[in-house]
Amino acid sequence: MSDNARLAALTALERCRRSGAWSSTVLDAVITKYELDKRSAALASTIFLGVMQNVSLLDHCIDEACTSKGKIEPKVRDILRCAVYQIAFMDKIPVNAAVNEAVEQCKKLGYSRASGFVNAVLRKISLNRDAALNIGNRGTPEYLSVRYSHPLWLCEYIVKHHGYEFAECFFTEDNREPQTTVQVNSLKTTAPELLAKLSESGVDAKPHPWLENCLIVKGNVTTFNGFDEGLFYVQDPAARSAVTIAELKPGMQVLDACAAPGGKSFAAAIDMQNRGSILSCDLHEKKLSLINHGAQRLGIEIITTQARDARSTMDDKFDAIIADVPCSGYGVIRKKPDIRFKPETDRLSLPDIQYAILDNLSDALKPDGTLIYSTCTVFREENEDVVNRFLAGHPGFETVRFTLPTGNAADGMYTFWPHIDGTDGFFVCKLRRKQ
Repeated sequence: MSDNARLAALTALERCRRSGAWSSTVLDAVITKYELDKRSAALASTIFLGVMQNVSLLDHCIDEACTSKGKIEPKVRDILRCAVYQIAFMDKIPVNAAVNEAVEQCKKLGYSRASGFVNAVLRKISLNRDAALNIGNRGTPEYLSVRYSHPLWLCEYIVKHHGYEFAECFFTEDNREPQTTVQVNSLKTTAPELLAKLSESGVDAKPHPWLENCLIVKGNVTTFNGFDEGLFYVQDPAARSAVTIAELKPGMQVLDACAAPGGKSFAAAIDMQNRGSILSCDLHEKKLSLINHGAQRLGIEIITTQARDARSTMDDKFDAIIADVPCSGYGVIRKKPDIRFKPETDRLSLPDIQYAILDNLSDALKPDGTLIYSTCTVFREENEDVVNRFLAGHPGFETVRFTLPTGNAADGMYTFWPHIDGTDGFFVCKLRRKQ
């Protein structure tokens, strides 16, 4: 039922607000709790994620429609946010249904005294949705911050380094639903065979426009025909490309230093035709099961897992090292909308950690070996600046130019952008240890 879906969305919002838990985890738990069917779960997800992605804009609409901005209780504000999102962005939902359900939620949840207020605010907004969404100050970081619900400091940063038009396109894409992409396990099948298998079972699937052995799909991939057989795994094209440019060969000895949940290790094993060895490490031992289970499902036999800090000394030497280092994650806001709410200060200590990892791993690379440095963020301080600092202190290393279907990396570094490449925001650099 739609009222249960709305209640589930509201419950998930409250849990995220109170505990700071990741949205995907909370949403899955709430959908299970309310025993929502597929249709109701989709509605709950749409409302919940829509509010998370547009919270500043929704608050602007609410505050402009009332005089008691600072006096709205948090739960009542969540109710208003859900309703305003439906009014402003979900044309298939009748306005009256959104308003009436919000009023009923107030009554059911112990906020009867606020029901009249909620009704009045929502009626005012619904009478002129365009005016309610009017912000003013277009062309400024302040406008972007409210319109696309990103922190002002982030809007100022992107505008400063890339320009206003670029920034607006980036933030617009951040608030769109990302595509789900699966990588073909060529150890077991081919892209045409997998595409035919999925299509025959009713899955909406098509080849990725520029990445070989990659399909764009819709739906819950764990239910797809071929998932249990290990014919594919989920991975963003940018992350897959980071492994591709390493040019791994069968028989190599490879280290994936920050491996969980395992996608890059799986890609490496496939490129190596399941011959050689891959040591997949992660700081958190409990995450290693994700790698082990994934490898088993995919039929990969050359991965060994180990819990270790990527800053700790390695005894072995490797032909290639993949260092997808811990980062601020601002390139994956499309998939993890909560990231936008993290304090700016959280990212300030990361470049030193990233450099320490790169510095340590460099000692474990054989002469003429390849070191891939990557992040899923878009800040120069965590990307180019870390690489340049490393090169300045390690004259025995150099960047290696590479070519992608999306562009050339003449300096050995490339940043993927959601609105340009259709991927996560992602940085990759290819380094080589000189002979």
